[in-house]
Amino acid sequence: MMQKVVVIGAGPAGLMAAEVLSRAGVAVQVFDAMPSIGRKFLLAGKGGLNLTHSEPADLFASRYGQRRQHIESLFKSFDASQVRAWAASLGIETFVGSSGRVFPADMKAAPLLRAWLARLRHPKDGPPVEFFMRHRWTGWHHPVAPDIDHGPVESNTWLDFATPQGPIQVRAEAVVLALGGGSWVRLGSTGAWVPWLQAKGVAVDPLLPSNCGFDVQNGWSEHFANRFAGHPFKSVAIEFTSAQGQQFARRGEFVATATGVEGSLIYAASSLLRDEILAKGTATFHLDLLPAMPLERVLAEVQHPRGSRSLSSHLKSRLHIDGIKAAILHELLSKEQFNDPIQLAQAIKSLPIALKAARPIDEAISSAGGVLFEAMTEQLMLESLPGVFCAGEMLDWEAPTGGYLLTACLASGFCAGQGVLAFLGRK
Repeated sequence: MMQKVVVIGAGPAGLMAAEVLSRAGVAVQVFDAMPSIGRKFLLAGKGGLNLTHSEPADLFASRYGQRRQHIESLFKSFDASQVRAWAASLGIETFVGSSGRVFPADMKAAPLLRAWLARLRHPKDGPPVEFFMRHRWTGWHHPVAPDIDHGPVESNTWLDFATPQGPIQVRAEAVVLALGGGSWVRLGSTGAWVPWLQAKGVAVDPLLPSNCGFDVQNGWSEHFANRFAGHPFKSVAIEFTSAQGQQFARRGEFVATATGVEGSLIYAASSLLRDEILAKGTATFHLDLLPAMPLERVLAEVQHPRGSRSLSSHLKSRLHIDGIKAAILHELLSKEQFNDPIQLAQAIKSLPIALKAARPIDEAISSAGGVLFEAMTEQLMLESLPGVFCAGEMLDWEAPTGGYLLTACLASGFCAGQGVLAFLGRK
């Protein structure tokens, strides 16, 4: 009889695990609560699907912070170069952008997903993968008596699902959980699985927002929020040093929101800012509005005689500070500070922005926390639940945007698939 494995979650991690298993001749059934496959994957690719990054392996691995060692272990089987090779095997050409990020040639997620699903449903070798949508996992099934046909019941791999036709039970030889984290609930990542695993003795860290925006201390003024929400701070830099001495300094851009800040530069620092807020109740980064110009030059330009021009006109003329850059100075400086050349110059180069809270996890691009690697074997099987494997964003790791999230999800799915094969006694 052909062995059957259930994969719960039709995102990149779950699909990769299914592909590894199907190629090895294992019957795979993929279940997902949503109506269609890869919804978060497709949405993430709307602005151009960032598959991975081309930077050197050591630098790439450093992006995973405290979980670097565990993620590097996954990359031994499936790394950034293999992501590109895998895409090529699906007929998807890739290119390296100016930032080093890797994209499909057409920048779209849908063609890649279509090609991937076609291969899973109609493989050249191995059984086709079966998909069951609108099937929401509701936990483990606990039958009252042993299964006469199959012998003693292994409840780890006997599962309950809610479906449009009513509840069903499914058995398998092994299970891969690829349930996502806690961000973007509308796309299926609800985090509902956390108490179920904890009840089974699995160590799970709380899910937290990652690559997220923040609310500023005391809020913006009504004028600033109404006038500048959605406007970008371009060609700026931010610096932050945590209470533990961890430092962040980078140039880039970010966006003002109605309640605070978000965008690529903020996301890059979000893990440090979030942890500081959790520990101290607030976090303050310093904004450099003119990172290409030293303080001495800024001060000289501020002090340059301006004649009958207003100070705002003077700043626009001499330093090209206008729009949202001028507005943030008016927002956060007193009238006395704004009219003092030394204090104004210092603020232009290092304006403190105090934050009071991360935005809700459902608004975050990704989440931190999840199943601890210490609760699993090297092949991602749960120590307390033999036959149950975990993959993707539900594991306890986080990374910045730039292809790192997707690469680690694919790598963990590949590793979980290999782990299942070893568990089933296959090569």
